[in-house]
Amino acid sequence: MEASIVLSRIGLAGLAVMGQNLALNIAEKGFPISVYNRTASKVDETIHRAHNEGQFPLSGHYTPRDFVLSIQRPRSVIILVKAGAPVDQTIAALSEHMEAGDCIIDGGNEWYQNTERRIHEVNEKGILYLGMGVSGGEEGARHGPSLMPGGSFEAYNNIKDILQKVAAQVEDGPCVTYIGEGGSGNFVKMVHNGIEYGDMQLISEAYDVLKNVGGLSNTELAEIFTEWNKGELESFLIEITSDIFRVKDDHGEGELVDKILDKTGMKGTGKWTVQQAAELSVAAPTIAASLDCRYLSGLKEERESAAEVLKEAGLKEEVGSVKSGIDKKRLIDDVRQALYASKICSYAQGMNLLRAKSNEKGWNLNLGELARIWKGGCIIRAVFLDRIKKAYQRNPNLASLVVDPEFAGEMVQRQAAWRRVVGLAISAGISTPGMCASLAYFDTYRRARLPANLVQAQRDLFGAHTYERIDRPGSFHTEWTKLARKSSAGVGAFN
Repeated sequence: MEASIVLSRIGLAGLAVMGQNLALNIAEKGFPISVYNRTASKVDETIHRAHNEGQFPLSGHYTPRDFVLSIQRPRSVIILVKAGAPVDQTIAALSEHMEAGDCIIDGGNEWYQNTERRIHEVNEKGILYLGMGVSGGEEGARHGPSLMPGGSFEAYNNIKDILQKVAAQVEDGPCVTYIGEGGSGNFVKMVHNGIEYGDMQLISEAYDVLKNVGGLSNTELAEIFTEWNKGELESFLIEITSDIFRVKDDHGEGELVDKILDKTGMKGTGKWTVQQAAELSVAAPTIAASLDCRYLSGLKEERESAAEVLKEAGLKEEVGSVKSGIDKKRLIDDVRQALYASKICSYAQGMNLLRAKSNEKGWNLNLGELARIWKGGCIIRAVFLDRIKKAYQRNPNLASLVVDPEFAGEMVQRQAAWRRVVGLAISAGISTPGMCASLAYFDTYRRARLPANLVQAQRDLFGAHTYERIDRPGSFHTEWTKLARKSSAGVGAFN
């Protein structure tokens, strides 16, 4: 019985910065943890940090066997390694020493179907499995992330007390909840990242308009974003944006932001989100626009030569003429409202994608609870997520955030400013694809009748795809070309 006293409560394998930080967070909350990494130096580094940051109960191990056997049963092991094959290799190395009832928790940004495959594979040995989205970056991992665990409910219950202490804390509880079965935790994290793409794109467009149409300096922009962060837009991304505008360049005059190459990197979760939206026939134009912009930003050399070619072809910059009559104060307020309204549409798209997937897979996702756990720790944390939570509490079957009475009222109040900003940007030749996509989504969704009747007629003409009518039931097919010829012949004769 003596030996069991020294066993750790949980283990963590994969000690890059995220892994180290999460392990230290767990240890700091008073849970003894064992850590392991294939490269021994990373284990030493983590032990050193645990010692320096507060004598935390953390023990390092140098072989998979020693590591697994140092954890009390039923064992829970978090792995934080690169998604894909490294996860499978780590599972193989660890599961060899694990027993039925033990659990593996993958905390990486994994494709949800890989998690579903692994659930079945380890299940053959009686091992439980969780795919857990972790958001908040390195800082979040250390001091309180948003956690999205999906898979085995039994496995979740085994470590629920740890996760609840380690997660970010907001006024209505810790930012963690059991998401659902299968790969739901990974899927929810993927959509979180898609929403994040949309948010970042919309903020960059607000910056573009204020800088290039409003003529605002970085100092003014820093002040504006600081101000915005005290109101409805209060969020992590708005806060860090105000900080970015304040940082001076070490290597020259002015601010660092102006010296950064305008090519955006990406890891793939945004692309997955847009692909899934297409698979499920869910419109996600704001998220798709943000992805397209990242692709176009990558074509830096092509864009530079296009600018030259079109200038030679006689294209004139319109910004100057638009700028001259600008009321700065009004523009700043309009952009704030346009950003907020566009954000609501982007979150509506993300939530509708989650609902569609939940229905397809029978995950029974609680959208209000997802909004709640995103209120702290994660990259998209924002005050208005509390209002999204309340919207789904008022009506769990809400068709879209756009038609929640509160949000609908806000959209209506802001639409004039929103249209002014988009119109102004278009006339100035400044692209605002995210804001335009959000506005088009809003305008399409709110119209009781769309020109899709013409598209259906075209489809029926060239492919006999049939159509329905608004005044009687059934499917119909018309010999359009024959009838059109007849009627034009008739018109000719009549004339």
